[in-house]
Amino acid sequence: MKENLFNISLFFGIIVVTFFVAFLVNRFFSRLIRRSTEDMKNDPTTYQFLRHVVSAMIYIIGFGVAIYSVPSLRTLASTLLAGASIIAMAVAFASQQALSNVVGGVFIIIFKPFRINDRLKIRELQGIVEDITLRHTVIRDFENKRIVIPNSVISNEVIVNSDFVEDKICKFIDVGISYDSDIDKAKTIIYDEVMKHPLYVDPRKPEQVESGVPEVIVRVIMLGESSVNLRAWAWAKNSPDSFILMCDLYENIKKRFDAEGVEIPFPHRTLVYKEQRNGLV
Repeated sequence: MKENLFNISLFFGIIVVTFFVAFLVNRFFSRLIRRSTEDMKNDPTTYQFLRHVVSAMIYIIGFGVAIYSVPSLRTLASTLLAGASIIAMAVAFASQQALSNVVGGVFIIIFKPFRINDRLKIRELQGIVEDITLRHTVIRDFENKRIVIPNSVISNEVIVNSDFVEDKICKFIDVGISYDSDIDKAKTIIYDEVMKHPLYVDPRKPEQVESGVPEVIVRVIMLGESSVNLRAWAWAKNSPDSFILMCDLYENIKKRFDAEGVEIPFPHRTLVYKEQRNGLV
């Protein structure tokens, strides 16, 4: 009786210790991730993935030791394992997808096609990488919804990463003007609005500055059916700034065009009425 009570106490004691150790490990990695995020120089992706791996290993080892510590459970486990070859094959077959997700997560951490806090576009999905677990990647979209994608799936997709290698990004500012408007005047207005925006950054390299390359390039890119289409290349230091830059520039350019007489065309339709004959049109 005392031996059974001791074994039960030992079993639950090991379980409690397992959860406590897992809690301490998660807390330790959470601090590392928070510091790396605040520093902005370190990448928290590896810490986040290691937290999931180490936590999983702690639970597996802890529950294994707890079962092994109880002789009756140890005997039962040995009996089940001895006759579990068919079940093991079925489980292995069923877990192929889960294993492929784990392998995909490891490859993501090793080759780093994206990191935590990167802005991704996958097909029609867009958002910020929030977490990379053993099985899936969590992306927070711009409506604050979570998109959960299995690692095996995201590893085989074409990904547009706005923060890969460098954060600096270019926005195309496309504006159409009427054929009667002054092209040079419109280009000057667009140039001035880009230059004076506080979020704009100079993308030129030192040799380009020395050779006299314009800081902001504005060109005619198409002669449309009803408009002359202009494009300016506006650079910002990162994707969030580029979005604000683009929105502000469209608004400011529209106001400048209105104030200085540059027309932005809109579709016109001509209606032709046939003569009425015998009461019919």
